[in-house]
Amino acid sequence: MEYKIPLFNLNFDEAEEKAVCEVLRSKWISTGPKCEEFEHLFAEMLNVKYAISVSNCTDALHLACYVLGLGDGDEVICPSLTFVATANAIRYVGAVPVFVDIASCEDLTISPEAIELAITSKTRAIMVMHYAGYSCEMDAIMNIAQKYNLRVIEDACHGPLSEYKGKKLGTIGDMGCFSFFSNKNISTGEGGMVVTNNAELAEKVRLYRSHGMTTMSYQRAQGHATQYDVVGLGFNYRMDDIRAAIGIAQLHKIQQDLAQRQKVREQYLKQLSDISEIYVPFKDNQYFSSNYILPIVLKQSTQQYRNEIRNRIHACGVQTSNHYPAVHRFSAFCSAVSLPLTEYVSDNELTLPMYAALTDTQITYVVDVLKSAINQ
Repeated sequence: MEYKIPLFNLNFDEAEEKAVCEVLRSKWISTGPKCEEFEHLFAEMLNVKYAISVSNCTDALHLACYVLGLGDGDEVICPSLTFVATANAIRYVGAVPVFVDIASCEDLTISPEAIELAITSKTRAIMVMHYAGYSCEMDAIMNIAQKYNLRVIEDACHGPLSEYKGKKLGTIGDMGCFSFFSNKNISTGEGGMVVTNNAELAEKVRLYRSHGMTTMSYQRAQGHATQYDVVGLGFNYRMDDIRAAIGIAQLHKIQQDLAQRQKVREQYLKQLSDISEIYVPFKDNQYFSSNYILPIVLKQSTQQYRNEIRNRIHACGVQTSNHYPAVHRFSAFCSAVSLPLTEYVSDNELTLPMYAALTDTQITYVVDVLKSAINQ
C-alpha cells in the first residue's frame, strides 16, 4: 500500500544524480578516487585516523571480527535487540554470539551489568550496537573491556556523527562499523565503512577487503605498482566509486539533515509526552544523536496488542516498523537464553516515521493516529 506518511524518506536530489553521472563519464567506476575521497571526508567528520570503505556494514562487522583475530569457540558478547547482521558477523569467523539484555524499556542499548555477568574464560570481545543513534554507556563498557582484556567493536550503523561525551560513536572502541543502506542517515543503496585509530588494524582491513591483495586495480592503473602478492585469505568487500560519489553528496547534506531531525524529534517528544500508555526511549538523552529512528514501547502490552495497534495505524496511512525481532529467538540461533527486557521490547516496540522533511502537521497527524489507535 502507498502510505500517506512513510516510515522513511530518501534525501536524494540533483546532487546525487550529478555525482553518479560524473563517475560514469570518468570511465572509472570500481574502487578508485571517489572511494578515497569518501574515506577521507568520513574520517575527518568523525575525527578518526582511518576510515575504509566496504560494500556494506555486514562486511564491515565481519572484517572487524576477522582482523581482531576472533575465531572458533571465542565468545563475543552482543545485544539481541539488533539487526541479525550484528550476530551473523560473529558467527562468520566461527565465534559464538553471547546475547545479553538491554538496560531498560527507556534505554534500548546493551546493559553494562549484563555484559559483565556474561563474561567467561572464553570471552574475547564485546560488540555493542548504538540503537537508534543513541550511545551505549561506553565508559562502563570500556572499563569492563579493560578489566578483562577484551576487544570492543561498535556497530554504529544507526549513528553517523552521534556522540558520547564529546566523542563520535564508532571511534571509542577498537573498531567502528557504519552502514549506508538505503534507509540510513547516509544512504548509498548499499555500502559501509570501518573506522579505527589503530594503523595495524586499518591496514589489515584494507588488505582483506580486497582478496588479501597487496595492491588494487586503481593503484596499478595509476602506475603505482605493476604486480601484486596475495598475503592472506581475503574477501571481495570493496565499495565502488559510483556509491562513494553518492556518499560524498550525502556527507555534504548530513549536518543540515541531522539538525532538522533533531527538530522533528523535539516536536515528537512534546506531542508524545501526554500519552501515558507508552515509553519514549532515550527521551532524556544528553548527547547529540543522528535520530535515525523514532521508537516507542507500549506499556502493559502484548505482541498481539502491539500488532493490532500497528494495523490501526497503517489503516490511517501511517507506516510503522519494528526494531527489532529479538535475534536470540530466530530459528538459526536457537538460543535458550532468557532476556526479559529484550523480549518485552521486541514484542511491544513500534517505530514511528522519522526523517528531516516531516512537518509539524504530519507529526501531529502521526501522534493523533497513535492516540486513536491506543484508545479504541
